Amino acid sequence: MTYHDGKGVPRDDAEAVKWYRQAAAQGYALAQFDLGDAYHDGEGVPRDDAEAVKWYRQAAGQGLARAQLNLGVMYDNGEGVPRDDAEALKWYRQAAAQGYAPAQYNLGVMYDIGKGVPRDDAEAVKWYRQAAAQGAALAQYNLGVAYHDGEGVPRDYLEAVKWYRQAAAPHRATRRRNPISASCMNAARECRATTGRP
Repeated sequence: MTYHDGKGVPRDDAEAVKWYRQAAAQGYALAQFDLGDAYHDGEGVPRDDAEAVKWYRQAAGQGLARAQLNLGVMYDNGEGVPRDDAEALKWYRQAAAQGYAPAQYNLGVMYDIGKGVPRDDAEAVKWYRQAAAQGAALAQYNLGVAYHDGEGVPRDYLEAVKWYRQAAAPHRATRRRNPISASCMNAARECRATTGRP
């Protein structure tokens, strides 16, 4: 992590990968996750989505929610594995059950658009609400849309405005953003936009 972030030493992605690999080989889930990120992003190693999947799977198997989310995204997008909505849902559910907001949001989108599951507005709202309570702006926005359109909840314009305002409020940046979940959230929003709803 120190070499990856350049804290106290010059940034050196190849050196970071060397240390991630050593820790990952000892079964350290965060190192397996970071090694998956390195392969996914091509930082310190050539980009290799199949290798990223391998490392995310190892970390996900140990219960690391971020790895479960990223593995779900890889199946959702067909990166390094064949596209498989059922497998994506499986991993999103595992991460969401741990209270991981990006996974809760992605699960909400799957139910919202009927991707891999029958469309279920009430179930989508349930997952958006959980992610929104943790400050996930896109979940707050989609919850606003649900109240505005009366989908999964009774139509309530005041409640819609409340969620739109929360989504628009400035949010504190997290210490370290996960690039896959960010791209997934953007992709999910675009996917939602194709349904014809704002």
